[in-house]
This record gives sequence, C-alpha cells and structure tokens, in this order.
Amino acid sequence: MASTHTDKAFEQDLRDLRERLLAMGAKVEALIAQSMRALTERDSALAETVIKSDKDVNRLEVEIDDLCRRILALRQPAASDLRLITTALKIVTDLERIGDLAVNIAERSIDLCQVPPLAPYVDTPRLAELAQQQVKKSLDAFVSNDVTKAEEVLKGDDLLDALFLKIFNELLAYMMEDSKNIRRATALMFIAKHLERIGDHAMNVAEMVVYMVRGKDIRHPQSRNIPQE
Repeated sequence: MASTHTDKAFEQDLRDLRERLLAMGAKVEALIAQSMRALTERDSALAETVIKSDKDVNRLEVEIDDLCRRILALRQPAASDLRLITTALKIVTDLERIGDLAVNIAERSIDLCQVPPLAPYVDTPRLAELAQQQVKKSLDAFVSNDVTKAEEVLKGDDLLDALFLKIFNELLAYMMEDSKNIRRATALMFIAKHLERIGDHAMNVAEMVVYMVRGKDIRHPQSRNIPQE
C-alpha cells in the first residue's frame, strides 16, 4: 500500500485523498461528541451548531467523491491504489451517514431540553463513547493500513450492541413504570439507536480497510475468518 510513484502529481492526489478523508472523519467524530454534550448539558444552542455543521460534512463528501473520480479518470490506478480509491468512495458514504446520525441526535436533544430530564440518562453517554471509539479506531486502521486494528473494531461491535440492548430494556422499564416517561424514554431510545447505527458504520469502514489491505471482501459474516498473509 505504501508504494512510491514516479508520478509526483499522482502521489499528491493520494495524499490529498487520505487527508480529506481524515478531516471528514475528525469532523464527524466531533459532531458525535457535541451532540451528546448538547444532550447531557441540555444545551440547545450547541445542538443547533451540530445541525448547521452538517453542511460541512456534506461539502467534504462531494469534494472527496470528485477527487476520487478525477484520479480514476486521469491516473487509471491499478492494484492497491485502485483498492484505496474504491475504499475511499465507500468510506466517505459511511462518514456522511455518521454525520447525519449525529444531527439526528442533536435534534432529539433539542426536544429533550424542553422537558424535565429523565434521570438518569442510563448508559447512553457510555454508548456514545464506545461509538466514537469505534469510529476513531476504524479511521486509524485506514490511515495505518492496519488489519489488526480493523478486526478489533469488528469484535468491538458486539460490546456496543450489548450495551444498546441493555439501554433499550432499561428505558422500556421506565416507560412501563410511568406513562409520563414515555415521551422522554422514546427519544432516548432513538438516540441510543442512532449511536448503535454509528457503530455499524464504523464496522463498515473497518471491513473496507481489510479489503483495501488484503483485497478480500469480508462484508458477509461467513467470509470473515480470513487467514493471515
């Protein structure tokens, strides 16, 4: 993956691609953190900032898509470089969806700011922390071409799913305990689901890293037991 090209312009294009993907990744990571701060600190203004920031994520998505298409058209990459570019085209879609999910959390947070808090927020902040870690680790795996780190993301998804199920059941108990809790508990359920979906998108990125490095598609469970090179 780290081969050096005699075409310096091609090398620069590939560097630009990685840097823009990292910038987009850092942006969506920040949006996850800000949307959760808006929830826990009951900060509607911060939630509005997250919603407005979505346009920056969308702009980065378009820029990266355009760069990938330009490289494909002008450079005609082969082998590992071609896998890098096709991987980038898929990763950028997952990152854009993560940004959308952070916006969804911010919108729910605004609603929850209008009513007394349902105490406690159960394990939702912990779920957000795990989701952020999964996103960061998957992007780190992409930058370093690290299959081991990518596989850690795949394994970590089980923990995230288990915590989501625990939160769901606890919120359901709140709803059954008192009908006045239904509106707030339902909003928190949606937030927990958005965080669980962020974890799924991080897993998609990790799967694409394995493809990029090894040339093996592991998006389906039966193909995940891959022998080491």
